[in-house]
Amino acid sequence: MIADDCPLDCVAFLLIRDGRVLLERRSPTKRVVPGVLAIPGGHMEGSESAEEAVRRELEEELGVTAATISYVCTLLHRAQEFRRLHYFAVTAWEGEMIAREADGLQWTDMRCAPAFDLDVDRLAVSEYLRVYRTGKDR
Repeated sequence: MIADDCPLDCVAFLLIRDGRVLLERRSPTKRVVPGVLAIPGGHMEGSESAEEAVRRELEEELGVTAATISYVCTLLHRAQEFRRLHYFAVTAWEGEMIAREADGLQWTDMRCAPAFDLDVDRLAVSEYLRVYRTGKDR
């Protein structure tokens, strides 16, 4: 595998409340998937673990601190760069949420995942529902 084909490690966090997941409207000036509604996240830095990256990115992007973090899945995604996305569910957090890097935030019913802009986000929500939710919660 050549260096350009090695995936970049990233994290994404499903902030979940009352059967809804938080999506961000990516700025139209972003290099990767500009303008889409997406599950927030970011790049892992240096030797930090995926969970450390989730905690840092939550603070940087939304100004909140995770109280609970649960691993969901890891998916590969090729946009402008090849990425390995480690998805985590965050069901409790502290702080007042604010869009620091996105153009806006939107709470969306998780059952609407088939309408999400990115295939990889649809798969991650589907996996969260499969692993963590019972049939009656869907």
